[in-house]
Amino acid sequence: MENSQALVASLCVIALAFIISKIFSKKQPTRNLPPGPKPWPIIGNLNLLGSVPHESLHILSQKYGGLIQLKFGNFPVVAVSSPKMAELVLKTHDDVFASRPATAAGKYLSYNYSDMTWSPYGSYWRLTRKICNNEIFSAKKMESFDSVRVEETKMFLSRLHSVSRKPVMIKDHLSHYSLSCTSRIVMSSNKYFSSSDNSVFKLEELQNLLEESFLLHGAFNIGDWVPWLSRFDVQGYVKRMKALADKFGRFLEHVIDDHIASRAAQKDFVPKDVTDVLLGLLEDPSTNVGVKLTKNSVKGMLEDLLTGGTDTSAALVEWAVHELVKNPYIINKAKEELNRVVGRNRWAEDNDFPKLSYLEAIIAETLRLHPPGTILAPHYAMEDCNVAGYDVAKGTSVLVNIWSLGRDPNSWDEPEKFSPERFEGKEIDISGGNFALLPFGSGRRKCPGYKLGLKFTRSMLANLLHGFDWKLPDGMKPEDVCLEEQYGLIVHPKVPLALIMEPTLPTHLYI
Repeated sequence: MENSQALVASLCVIALAFIISKIFSKKQPTRNLPPGPKPWPIIGNLNLLGSVPHESLHILSQKYGGLIQLKFGNFPVVAVSSPKMAELVLKTHDDVFASRPATAAGKYLSYNYSDMTWSPYGSYWRLTRKICNNEIFSAKKMESFDSVRVEETKMFLSRLHSVSRKPVMIKDHLSHYSLSCTSRIVMSSNKYFSSSDNSVFKLEELQNLLEESFLLHGAFNIGDWVPWLSRFDVQGYVKRMKALADKFGRFLEHVIDDHIASRAAQKDFVPKDVTDVLLGLLEDPSTNVGVKLTKNSVKGMLEDLLTGGTDTSAALVEWAVHELVKNPYIINKAKEELNRVVGRNRWAEDNDFPKLSYLEAIIAETLRLHPPGTILAPHYAMEDCNVAGYDVAKGTSVLVNIWSLGRDPNSWDEPEKFSPERFEGKEIDISGGNFALLPFGSGRRKCPGYKLGLKFTRSMLANLLHGFDWKLPDGMKPEDVCLEEQYGLIVHPKVPLALIMEPTLPTHLYI
């Protein structure tokens, strides 16, 4: 009897506690989340990401729409795959989504978020953005880089001439050109790396470091999404990041220290490159008001410039070459335009490019179908936000799939077909205003150096077309050219292309 009374009393207490908790607890509003697949325990939806994540997200968008709710491990993620949703995230609500999530890549490869790419939104990021816009990529500054680009273009074409009439890996020559241009702009001299034994790095070694950086920046590190697994580093990415940061950091320290010594040795010092500019800002008290630049800031921004400037343009031209070889009529049409505008006795120059509308269409079509960076670096919701009637919670990472935007059937006719003609007679906007074509992003986080990258691209592609006939090695046909992708921060063709380059202009132009 006593046990029964005790049981009844206990049940009454439990019931009363439940009623009180219901009365006094705050009722959580029902969220209207974007549609998406049901997550698994622990891993969430990470199982749905294949070896080429942008393709996986594209397939999901065909089922769930342009705004998809996912869960990667413990964290909410929204994938954006339509121009309408991209505009809402990157323009309408840009102030909400302008930050970055914390990642191992930002921590280890960017000197604890000291660069511009991975630093969270705030006063430090605004300072680095201001430096890029005003001190590095202003129209006046970029004009001062032109002489370097012209010299490197001539050497690039001369190297190709020296190996003409035998198969060459075009990717290697494009990467060499981009690396040489970028490094001379960033640090003036190639003395820090060359093919000689006296340099700090061999050129090939530095190129390998950059390629490792591209891969690791683009990798989906499971420890970022399932924190308790981060200590185990099950994919080995963090170990590789630490090794790369140590080796790259020592190289950048050497460059910085060498520049500091040069500055100290000259009475009336005039900055010669981006490293000098950044060191001058580091020493300028007016720059360090409220936000302090550090040596890590300089290292982080230099690494951004080297990685961003080296591979993006090379990958873009490589994709263009692959597509053009598969479509020989485009090569013939581009050569006709170049012969008409430039003539047969000189190379294509900056003044020619506004008149080369078909070349510009080829570049735009390549950016649409093969954006070098297929998914923008992740954005991050700093507060709750309603996007197109859906609730996106504070702390959500946002992945904008620009590869998918370029294949949007509502924006593009025959989206899988490579056709520069779709841009003929139209104003081409690749600067962030056309949300179906966002190769460089849009809004606050848009790539600040894209105009310089396009200068590299035009110089390489125009003169490759103008100065050489491209022949495939014996036994290979245009339809054999590979268009499969090798995923990373910058996406390249999976199988590099060998071409026989046959000079077509007067010999003295190549010397």
